[in-house]
Amino acid sequence: MKNIKQYFLKGLLYIVPLTVTFWVLVKSYEFLNGIIGNHLPEDLQFPGLGMLVLIVLITLFGFLGSVIIVSPINTFFQKLLEKAPLLKTIYSSVKDLMNTFVGKKKGFSQPVLVKLYENSTIERIGFITNEDLSTLKINSHKVMVYLPHSYAFSGQLFVVDSAYITPLDASSSEIMKLIISGGVAEIDE
Repeated sequence: MKNIKQYFLKGLLYIVPLTVTFWVLVKSYEFLNGIIGNHLPEDLQFPGLGMLVLIVLITLFGFLGSVIIVSPINTFFQKLLEKAPLLKTIYSSVKDLMNTFVGKKKGFSQPVLVKLYENSTIERIGFITNEDLSTLKINSHKVMVYLPHSYAFSGQLFVVDSAYITPLDASSSEIMKLIISGGVAEIDE
């Protein structure tokens, strides 16, 4: 029963935005065809003209939104950050962290088990975030590993010898869910 409820909610998440988008497109198309049919001479009308006008208008709104709304706000915000270096450091760090979760560059893509101390049997679960530490002039056998905290949006970054790392055979999102939940979440196969 729990799976049926989850599938129903996922179905809504897929169907509602598609249905609303389709409805808006159809109503916009009908509206534009009404305007074109009433105001353009018949010799200038052709099949698909309403759809062509709709595509051009959507593209124009996207361009105007980017230029008029997003660019000035972004420029203002960047100038503000230039005047506050500490704020800029915090903002860029949080932005980079968010991009690892939802951006194109997935930073937590290699889940691993890490042994932090030579004579210890305690290990932690984390993610390799950087394997090339040559710019920091750190030994080539070491990698950076991020160890998230449970029940928090924080963690620690360690430089670990690769001999102490064991790759995990599970998806990054499932491992992150497991860590954040303190180990109580179940890993979906």
